[in-house]
Amino acid sequence: MGLNFIKRIRQVRDLLHVVIGQKNNDKGIQVTNFLNDNLFNNPKYTNSKRLNKAEYQVFSQNGEDGIIAEIFNRIGTTNKYFIEFGVENGLECNSANLLYKQWNGLWIEGSKNHYNDINSRFKDLVDNGQLQVKNQFITAENIESIFDSANAPTEPDLLSIDIDNNDYYIWDSITKYNPRVVIVEYNSIFRPDTHFVVRYKPDRTWDSTSYFGASLLALQQLADKKGYCLVGCVFTGSNAFFVRKDLVGDKFEAPYTAENHYEPNRDFLYYKAGHPKNHRPD
Repeated sequence: MGLNFIKRIRQVRDLLHVVIGQKNNDKGIQVTNFLNDNLFNNPKYTNSKRLNKAEYQVFSQNGEDGIIAEIFNRIGTTNKYFIEFGVENGLECNSANLLYKQWNGLWIEGSKNHYNDINSRFKDLVDNGQLQVKNQFITAENIESIFDSANAPTEPDLLSIDIDNNDYYIWDSITKYNPRVVIVEYNSIFRPDTHFVVRYKPDRTWDSTSYFGASLLALQQLADKKGYCLVGCVFTGSNAFFVRKDLVGDKFEAPYTAENHYEPNRDFLYYKAGHPKNHRPD
């Protein structure tokens, strides 16, 4: 009886694996069809200066890896140095793919567990100096001192901000450093006619509700003040891309406004194809 029970459990387990696999396949087909119909074959995105058709995903949460590559195809690179914070374990962020393209950079992560995981998983890149990792909780008051402690260049090619709350204030407080490209998560539940920013609290963390960060309009207006142009948003409505005004020229689609570049929330498109992402220091 015991052997038959174990055999039955294994049969149920194998059946569940088949059902889950089919469900994932169906999800992938649905996402592909939606993107083909609403992005790649949508007349809205036919302008070659618009960035969304360049989207692809390697380590980024959605299509950010492709947009980053396309932006630098247009403006070129200088030091190939990135700064990103809010990276968690480093396997789903905007700069992980750049490490495979021989970029150097700095990751800042507030979680001690994630910090330890990064140092273990990316040990080869940390040891050879390609990647620096700082374990600090970021505030508007300390952000530039963290950059200073890492000897970061004052004009890195890329800065990516995603800490789910004080993003607006963190970017506003960065004055000594002038990255060429900035990526900031925006709160896409607010339409492009709405200025919204959470109240600043240095110790604020995300409470898993819609009360977080800033609307795209608020970030666009901050960018205007800081000398940047909003050049696009990822199709899933999560990250906005800003290029320093002296580099924009006629390379991107104008006008550089929230109204023109806003994308609504499409979290239903979140999908990781293929094998689980990983990096191991063999």
